[in-house]
Amino acid sequence: MMKKWRGPLLLLAILLFLFYPLDYYISKPGGAYELSPIVQVENQDSGDEGELRLLTIALSKATPATYLYQRLKDPEHLMEANQIRREDEDDEAYEVRQLKLMSNSQLNAIKVAYEKTGEPYELINNGLFIYSVVKGSPADGKLRPGDRIVAINGNGDVSEATLQEFILTKEVGDTIDLTVQRDGETREEQITLGSIEEIPDRPAVGISYQQDQQITTERDVSFESEEIGGPSAGLMFTLEIMNQLLEEDMTKGYKIAGTGEILEDGKVGRIGGIDLKVVAASDANVDFMFAPDDTIDPEILKQNPDLVSNYQLAVDTKEKLGLDLDIIPVKTIDDALDYLEKLPPKS
Repeated sequence: MMKKWRGPLLLLAILLFLFYPLDYYISKPGGAYELSPIVQVENQDSGDEGELRLLTIALSKATPATYLYQRLKDPEHLMEANQIRREDEDDEAYEVRQLKLMSNSQLNAIKVAYEKTGEPYELINNGLFIYSVVKGSPADGKLRPGDRIVAINGNGDVSEATLQEFILTKEVGDTIDLTVQRDGETREEQITLGSIEEIPDRPAVGISYQQDQQITTERDVSFESEEIGGPSAGLMFTLEIMNQLLEEDMTKGYKIAGTGEILEDGKVGRIGGIDLKVVAASDANVDFMFAPDDTIDPEILKQNPDLVSNYQLAVDTKEKLGLDLDIIPVKTIDDALDYLEKLPPKS
């Protein structure tokens, strides 16, 4: 009888070894993607000779086979799920958060680019975007990651402050009515406030959220970036939008890659996977690469004495691997613009 099942069991074991997903992730260099097909500004300037490129990393779930291989070959880029996902965040919530971070980076990129070029824009409040729902909380089973709260007890003036102030006027056991948008539909949800472990001394809904905004412009800007998540393309989005708004060719004929979150005030923020993005930039044979020259908070540095800026890690990676790549440090969008302005046209 055992001989009869030995073959199928062996096949099952092999399949599990090759394909069973573990709660680990493997990160590798991704690509350097030209931005002109991804970002489109209405009535844009055309005919530029150079290119602006965003950089990505490839992130995949480990299987027993890939886990063992990565553990032996490159353990630095083998990460537990809690290094990627937040506590109490499942795969769906993680994906929602990454796409929202990308959406936020696009909004900030438009805002900064339009400010720098003197183009008009308007910011519109869209309610509150829900990132995650605490398991076992009052919101569990009623609200989902990706929902937007657009009214509280019928009041459409919804912001982080108004929700927090409203909740403070309530007691555990009180009910509130939330108007929620999900997948293009509007629904009403009644939530009975409770207490959660994180804040046991006051009533709570049990969600993490952020102000959701929309930007409107006279010249429409669209993005084709559904397959890319996270905030790290913000700097390069900003430069590409500006390059399409302005008549001159900001690239001056160069192939330029870069990475970095763009904040609403034009500062360039730290991102993850800079070492892998250096490899992606080098593989694409770009002329140079922008990297965030972030300042590390002294308190964080005390806890992580080996932590260095994105720029320093990028340079260290370049030297370690012997790559032929110029890496340019930037703290703000102005640093990148100043560097481009001083560049001679590529001959």
